[in-house]
Amino acid sequence: MSKLNGKVVVTLVAEGVEDLEYYVPMMRLQEEGARVLSAGLDLKPVRGKNGLIISPDTTLDALNANELFGIIVPGGWAPDKLRRYPIVTGLVRAMNDANKPIGIICHGGLIAISAGIVRGRRATGSLGIKDDLVNAGATWADEAAFRDGNQVWGRVVADIPDFCRELVALMIEKA
Repeated sequence: MSKLNGKVVVTLVAEGVEDLEYYVPMMRLQEEGARVLSAGLDLKPVRGKNGLIISPDTTLDALNANELFGIIVPGGWAPDKLRRYPIVTGLVRAMNDANKPIGIICHGGLIAISAGIVRGRRATGSLGIKDDLVNAGATWADEAAFRDGNQVWGRVVADIPDFCRELVALMIEKA
């Protein structure tokens, strides 16, 4: 039996999501038995930053943090769009308040900033959001991936293996 059987994890998607930061963690968690759903503002397929098409499984307004085990916030251009919607920031904040696993990679930190969950925490991501994280009260750490409590942070696409290792380890600990 896989360690994460029956656990529902959601991944946020919108136009311009970083394809690899979406697909690789999803597949890695599926290997452990998790049911990984992609959630968008609506059910229209979105094109990833590198051209792959992702069809959302559900809409963000259909989700309830109480019914989810964890959430992944991939980077790309999508986070800057999604952070503008209270349904997105509210869900991420509720998951954080419930101490549930949150994976944040690259530009995904923009959503974490807008959700108000970075103050006093260690954080990383694309160098392009370093100032945003610091200005939001996070302590910048130029590391491939690490955990800070219930949050797993990853820097960029090249760091996906380290990000996945930390994310899976945290989720198995919390299972």
